[in-house]
Amino acid sequence: MAPKIRLFDRHWHLPESKPVRVGIGVLLVAGGLVGFLPILGFWMVPLGLFVLSVDLPIVRRWRRQLTVWWHRDRKNGDDADTDSPPPPAADTKPPSREAVG
Repeated sequence: MAPKIRLFDRHWHLPESKPVRVGIGVLLVAGGLVGFLPILGFWMVPLGLFVLSVDLPIVRRWRRQLTVWWHRDRKNGDDADTDSPPPPAADTKPPSREAVG
């Protein structure tokens, strides 16, 4: 079975040959590094790293750490909204002009 990568709930099939997958990943990263040129773009770097993460353990580890951080951050972000301090009470008076001036 050909390897797949999943990104944003979509699955893409990759070639079965490991050298072809590594070659595609390296070309995507290299093309992304010259992303200022027409047609090529900086979007190619993360896509190339995703392709390389299928075969290279160090890139797979980076991808996994990013995934864990992303989900942990999103979970903590939801909790942070509930832990915010309450708004000031409505019955407080603003400072009078005589006290300010």
